[in-house]
Amino acid sequence: MKALFDQVSQLCSKQVTESYSTSFSLATKMLDSSVRQDIYNIYGFVRFADEIVDSFHDYDKPTLFSRFETDLKNALRDKISLNPILNSFQHSFHKYQIDMALVEAFMKSMKMDLTKEEYKTQEEYKEYIYGSADVVGLMCLKVFVKGNQEAYTALKDAAMSLGSAFQKVNFLRDLKADFEGLNRSYFPDTNLEELDEDAKLKIIDEIKFDFAQGLAGISRLPREVRFGVYTAYIYYYKLLEKLQNTPPLEIKNARISVPNYQKLGLLAKSYLSCKLNLVQS
Repeated sequence: MKALFDQVSQLCSKQVTESYSTSFSLATKMLDSSVRQDIYNIYGFVRFADEIVDSFHDYDKPTLFSRFETDLKNALRDKISLNPILNSFQHSFHKYQIDMALVEAFMKSMKMDLTKEEYKTQEEYKEYIYGSADVVGLMCLKVFVKGNQEAYTALKDAAMSLGSAFQKVNFLRDLKADFEGLNRSYFPDTNLEELDEDAKLKIIDEIKFDFAQGLAGISRLPREVRFGVYTAYIYYYKLLEKLQNTPPLEIKNARISVPNYQKLGLLAKSYLSCKLNLVQS
């Protein structure tokens, strides 16, 4: 039965989200049940593509990625895939009429990670972030506004800013793994081998600007999704504050994180802010 296969596919996407990101999974649980599964479906798709280029070092990554890309195109065309992650993603893609250009931009940035190690100019940096993060925010926004094009257009810039902020926090947090493990350097005009406080604070200020732009949009999101998105916002902002207070040498040598007990406190803060309508830019 196709319905049973679709149910299994969606459970796979949910499991991928819960297994790979406890923080994102927690924020997604705070979304209204009417959109929650679609966010799992989007996350499962982007996570699997990212895993190919970041983790499968003992395998032929270009071949695996090419195969995944072909399977994706077939899934979107045929509205079915034997890959359960792609099967659930195609369902959300068609349900909300997600722009194919967003998917293509995402896949382009992922493909860049197969060969490109250093982003030397602002143009290269912005192109990569747009494809790897901004468009994911836009896919989620399509779900949040349930396909309403007017609301989507009004919130588009804020969603992109929030996606950029999350991605840049990840870059700074994962500096050691990206630079030493994958030999990647995302921040242009920054010598990561000699990262100092001034260079770090310049990056922090850039991310804070993105967060400010993103927060302006969160306050205008539909009520049923505002709590979940704001939960992700305050978690990542807390992580940014920790990075700001961490010496550059420590950032280069360890992965900074927010302890679980602090996450629970942030969840309570997010709930009260949304309940009392205090989410504002």
